[in-house]
Amino acid sequence: MALEGIPFVLATAAASVAFYFVWPKSIPLAVLGLLLTAFVAWFFRDPDRVTPDEPDAVISPADGRVVFCGECPPGRYNAEPGKKVSIFMSVFDVHVNRAPVSGKVVAVRYNPGTFFAADADKASLLNEQNGVSLETSGGHTVSYVQVAGLIARRIVCYLSEEDNVRQGQRVGMIRFGSRVDVILPASAVLRVRMGDRVRSGESVLGVLQ
Repeated sequence: MALEGIPFVLATAAASVAFYFVWPKSIPLAVLGLLLTAFVAWFFRDPDRVTPDEPDAVISPADGRVVFCGECPPGRYNAEPGKKVSIFMSVFDVHVNRAPVSGKVVAVRYNPGTFFAADADKASLLNEQNGVSLETSGGHTVSYVQVAGLIARRIVCYLSEEDNVRQGQRVGMIRFGSRVDVILPASAVLRVRMGDRVRSGESVLGVLQ
């Protein structure tokens, strides 16, 4: 389970115990609380993943569904045109994010914003977000952007500039699901399409060239 979920699990478990011992007639509420505790533990699950051993592959940083896949004009996280894959994370997906490539953190940019539905195209531009740019050993820059949504308003990032990360490493999470954008160089070959389901740390989004 992700560490961020521990306070929620402890709170629901404590409430269940309190109901049982303080108010004996509230056994149904105590049982309901235990069920809620189990659900919260599942909600913040953090399963191990096996990262594919494929040179120059860019893997998905998030579980979810591909809602955009295509060209990306120069913007906040890329000085030159590139390609972008946007992944919508529902509240039922694993919320832990993983590094799409191995490399050095060259920039971490936080931008406050609004809270539109995460599957809307404008969410990438207007919503609260945290972007991390990684430079690979081959000189490529790959960025991933954690975007808050209508429900998810808590972005967690474990990285700072100058950190070195390995592909598939846990790098943060977005509580209650949302959206993650991955920005690749224009020369990258994409391997996913709109509507595809992807898994963090395992699914290959594209290959750097």
